[in-house]
Amino acid sequence: MSGLLGLTMMMLGAPTVRHEFVWITGRDDVSAVNIAGTFNGWNGTAHPMTPSNRDGKVRWVGAVELPFGKHLYKFVVNGKEWIVDPKAKSEDDGGGNTNSILMILPEDYSQPAEVADSRITASPILHRPTLPSLNYDQGKLNFRLSVRSNDVARVELELKVGGKEQPPVAMEKLTSDQYFETLIAKVPWDGKTLVEYRFRLVDGYLLKTYGVKGLGDEEKFKLDPKTYQPFRVPSWVERTVFYQIFPDRFENGSAKNDPKEKAPWNSEPTYWNRYGGDIAGVMKRKDYLKALGINGVYFNPMMLGNSNHRYDPCNFFLIDPEFGTNQEFIDMTHALHKAGIRVVLDQIFDHVGIHFPQFVDVLKNQEKSKYKDWFFIKKWPIEVKQNPNYEAWYNAESMPKINVLNPEVQKHLLESVDFWQERAKLSGWRLDVANEPPMEWWRIFRPHVKKNHQDMWILGEVWSNASQWLQGDQWDASMNYPFRFASLDFFAKKSITGEHYVNRLFEAYSWYAPQVSRNQMNLLSSHDTARFLTDIGGDKALMKVAATAQFGWPGTPSIYYGEELGMEGGHDPQNRRGMRWDLAVESNPMLQHYKRLIRAKTEEPVLQAGAPFRLKGEWGSDVAVFGRRYADQAALVAINRSETPQQVEILWEKGLPNQAWTCAISNKKIYAKEGRIQIRIEGKSSVMALPENSLAK
Repeated sequence: MSGLLGLTMMMLGAPTVRHEFVWITGRDDVSAVNIAGTFNGWNGTAHPMTPSNRDGKVRWVGAVELPFGKHLYKFVVNGKEWIVDPKAKSEDDGGGNTNSILMILPEDYSQPAEVADSRITASPILHRPTLPSLNYDQGKLNFRLSVRSNDVARVELELKVGGKEQPPVAMEKLTSDQYFETLIAKVPWDGKTLVEYRFRLVDGYLLKTYGVKGLGDEEKFKLDPKTYQPFRVPSWVERTVFYQIFPDRFENGSAKNDPKEKAPWNSEPTYWNRYGGDIAGVMKRKDYLKALGINGVYFNPMMLGNSNHRYDPCNFFLIDPEFGTNQEFIDMTHALHKAGIRVVLDQIFDHVGIHFPQFVDVLKNQEKSKYKDWFFIKKWPIEVKQNPNYEAWYNAESMPKINVLNPEVQKHLLESVDFWQERAKLSGWRLDVANEPPMEWWRIFRPHVKKNHQDMWILGEVWSNASQWLQGDQWDASMNYPFRFASLDFFAKKSITGEHYVNRLFEAYSWYAPQVSRNQMNLLSSHDTARFLTDIGGDKALMKVAATAQFGWPGTPSIYYGEELGMEGGHDPQNRRGMRWDLAVESNPMLQHYKRLIRAKTEEPVLQAGAPFRLKGEWGSDVAVFGRRYADQAALVAINRSETPQQVEILWEKGLPNQAWTCAISNKKIYAKEGRIQIRIEGKSSVMALPENSLAK
């Protein structure tokens, strides 16, 4: 629970502390400073600071209510310069960014924690009858309780179901770090019966109950089936493997819509050049996608835009003519769906391009424009220039922000959603910079999108803990960049052990309800990152090992176009090269590895719906091991990042299903003998052991 526990506890209604941030500067070019961090989704405008002049230096001050735990933050200067706090400790977030650290601990942490000392630290003990502490998933109620690490000997869940007392249920550890620990218990529930519950904590001779009013309270929490609303997400997502397509760089299928200045396909990419990829190109390669085995495509923006990436939309109702026509796009979505491939479309509900007609009208008519309230104007007259006098994404003058709480703007945007959902065969929306629009907008957006399309998937882009948007009233999932960051630390930097790597994965898993974690988009690369193969120095063997972890962990894997072929590329624009179709041959070992993983994920229920669990045993620091369990089946994943073979011995505890498995990668048989599993993992290789009666047989 370490890195972003603070945000999770804030969502649960934990006690908060008013912390004052201070930044002192002698600079005279500063007009505004804000605090951005894990506590506000890294929103650069959410918490403004106030200046005062003292001894020739300006002192910027801002106070924020924060829960106990660890928080990462930066100061945002003039809306675009993100700097660390010079007075605080800093750490790398795994994505190449350095952030300042703030740790807030309660006063009762001054005494050391020790199991069986007959003392229980009260302040971190927390349960609220809301997500993710209380959740209904796969026919079971999930109960979570947060406690101090190494502080309580035993915790049990006391239950009364339908008025009848039930045997106490022992709670098991879900996640832990040096400060906090989360315990979990799962209980079958018919969804119709009143449930009453509380927690019993035992340490030494001390026994305490935790009820509605906290530690020491006897009153039970009540779950009324008449009022309880489970958080339901689209079930198809956990069975899906996505393929991300950057439209301009995938394939040029028609010369009719080529850009006026088209760059050669294999030329050096820049921030501005265009290669001519289009809808016809996707259709040309439809059979390749089908043969690959993927069953979902995530398209970067395809609406009319100024740039080659189209993240500056100028018309929400018009496909960019360089990609094709509206009808061609609509036909493509239906053709892909018929081939068993769902379509998720990227869209921006935060800002627009400077050629957006309503913004053009404001530029022309200034204060007299009937669209002036569609935008955030700081000062009249406005003009497009550096440091614009209107709010813009990242203070970029080419991307003015739109006021999504303006009823006219809402009507316009929601009509565009209806336009595409009624015509195209869409299965979801990926929301760009989704942490920046106000939450009120997403609470309007969700029911509108789902009104006639309950299975429509809503995926938000956030690079950290997205708990505050995943409470059942906004999105279904977020892009799981924390998975990538943990993978970078383990495979590329080798700064953490295999055990720590698995702990990081469980940490991110624990932020959400299990059904949300199974909806998370797990990625190693994207259009916003360097390609993972480049990050690990071009080591293709290690890349395959990382892919095994990606496909084995709960969530929907996303393959960035060409990743399955071994394409490389540094940060933007190097990561957006033209697709290397010359590598798309059956003899490509990387392609064959991905096909095996895709088949396993799309056909094996335990990899789709199985909860992760920790495995005990003996293995080295270069090895990471975890299991998945669903119904009466279990799978295990073991990966070795080192060059030398590793011997792994797993204790297969009583109650765990399966005595025999087949590796989906090597087809080798694996057996449990006398409660132990012995596996030899070759250097830079991996094992994905699936039930023997599964597809791998």
